Amino acid sequence: MRRTAIGIFDSGVGGLSVLREVRRLLPGEDLVYFADQANVPYGHRPLKQVRHFSEEITRFLAARGAKAVVVACNTASGAALYHLREVFPAVPFVGLEPAVKPAAQRSRAKVIGVIATEGTFQGELFSRVVERFAGDVRVLTAACPGLVELIEAGAVDSPATRSLLERCLAPLLAEGIDSLVLGCTHYPFARAAIESIAGPRVCVVDPAPAVALQVERVLAERRLLGHQEQPGRVAYWTSGEPAQLRRALAALLGEDAPVAPASWVNGRLSAAGWNNGS
Repeated sequence: MRRTAIGIFDSGVGGLSVLREVRRLLPGEDLVYFADQANVPYGHRPLKQVRHFSEEITRFLAARGAKAVVVACNTASGAALYHLREVFPAVPFVGLEPAVKPAAQRSRAKVIGVIATEGTFQGELFSRVVERFAGDVRVLTAACPGLVELIEAGAVDSPATRSLLERCLAPLLAEGIDSLVLGCTHYPFARAAIESIAGPRVCVVDPAPAVALQVERVLAERRLLGHQEQPGRVAYWTSGEPAQLRRALAALLGEDAPVAPASWVNGRLSAAGWNNGS
């Protein structure tokens, strides 16, 4: 099969924040997005299981024309990125790492916060990033259990979401952070609520634009950049309920698009055919 699309995957809708930036930067590229909503969230799952999911999803995307794969999930990147590069040496991968470096560079107080899932903090990628880029900075971390599920449900600025964020951010703000890293791709969709709670003195750092730039660099290095004059097409897949992802597309991206279902069968992904999600 001729591979012409950029594959992007996440445990759910969080990776749409990355897809949005990739599409903005590379509007002529075809994209294939997979949301593993049957298993969302990844944050509390064993790292070995997340690696398995990531490996199978990569095979699924490659079979649908992916010339490169964006692991648009911090937990999956931390658990599986090195593994994926070993298993699929011919596939260019772009993963996510918490944006500790730019946050540390911007911090005058030398105290930064990172909010992410427990799975992200447990992965070796996070500890390596902190060791490399935050030697002279205090890095305070906070998991926000339940936030991914609220965003999956479209409650990006509900009273429940604000209450959870206030509890999550309070210890970090009390320690005087002046930069806050969004260490989960779901969290940018709650950015307005986060900035409102954190206040104007705290710089909120979203890595998605930098990830899109890295996608462009990797494709250019491999001579894989597309040159379409027309806008690229986007195919959406989910292992969950197509109507749920379709509602999320409308709520988070303002987009009405068909969504195709896939199913996990004996640990492998199986395409179930197109469905408009209605």
